[in-house]
Amino acid sequence: MDALFVNPSLSRLKLSPKLTLSSPLSLSSQPLRLRNPHPLNLSIAPLENQQPSSPPPPEFQVYDEGESYGEVNKIIGSRALQGGTGMEYLIEWKDNHAPTWVPSDYIAKDVVAEYDTPWWTAAKKADDAALKQLIDSVDDDRDVDAVDSDGRTALLFVAGLGSEPCVRLLAEAGADVNHRDSSGGLTALHMAAGYVKPGVAKVLIEYGADPEVEDERGRTPLDLAREVLRSTPKGNAMQFARRLGLENVIKVLEEAIFEYAEVQEILEKRGKGDNLEYLVMWKDGEDNEWVNARLIGEDLVNDFEAGLEYAVAECIVGRRDGEDGKKEYLVKWSDIEEATWEPEENVDPDLIKEFDEVGQRDGLRNDVEAQLK
Repeated sequence: MDALFVNPSLSRLKLSPKLTLSSPLSLSSQPLRLRNPHPLNLSIAPLENQQPSSPPPPEFQVYDEGESYGEVNKIIGSRALQGGTGMEYLIEWKDNHAPTWVPSDYIAKDVVAEYDTPWWTAAKKADDAALKQLIDSVDDDRDVDAVDSDGRTALLFVAGLGSEPCVRLLAEAGADVNHRDSSGGLTALHMAAGYVKPGVAKVLIEYGADPEVEDERGRTPLDLAREVLRSTPKGNAMQFARRLGLENVIKVLEEAIFEYAEVQEILEKRGKGDNLEYLVMWKDGEDNEWVNARLIGEDLVNDFEAGLEYAVAECIVGRRDGEDGKKEYLVKWSDIEEATWEPEENVDPDLIKEFDEVGQRDGLRNDVEAQLK
């Protein structure tokens, strides 16, 4: 996947080596092991001493270093630690001990790997069917926000790979669409932007992803997309599709960040190049605001640069057919004493709509001759 070479570090998936099982039952025979065992920790209770008639255990318990546990039967759940700094796993024991949440550091790597490998393999391959099967498993309380050693979730991987079905699946399963990894503060939207996946960016925003979250370098996904676009050569046929994809990503993110409103007038300009901005007056009466040139209609910019002035229309008081057969409207201005005839393309569509509605309601169609008498 060519896009993954933009930033090779984003494509790493750090997993424990795949298990080599000595027998089909090797997982069941693995004890819970400490990396730095303490004298009283986790002795193995012989299976023959178990008492099947004992009362049923509580639903689950939190791991206690001073308590003894039997053999591991299997992992039946997972959850990420607060802040995505690591993982805990819910251990089902062979004896009658209640299932226990145990930090990953206290569990043998091969036991964790056998549980985690199918999940991360499905995420790395963007296999939505495999992910769905794991999510839907009734005997597995798996955390869809499970993290790897870099604090990345499955959502970040499938976003970078461009899988819209996987993104939807994980988001609907409750994945945190704004999760930031621990190796750079990247979110799934950053991955979609950096790997040029406009469709994924749109889906993430649909599910509530924040387009203004910054990574550890202070870059939003939009900043990252613009940065990648600047570094992508122009005039190169092989890079044309890439540039087009980046422009689409930028458009999706801009539409999510900026609430588009109609510009009434451009008042001033400042800056140049990519930083060129115009001070605009909004039709809805909101405060004047500096807006990047690329977000303003080209016709308005051209009119401003040509020195054309704008007046504020108050209402339409008449209509007629011009010499070329096109409609013209008699516009009353708030800052000009006399009303003037203007071609339809120069008149605010909302004013035309209002004029037509008034005419229909009152049964009146203002006649040109009547207006001029």
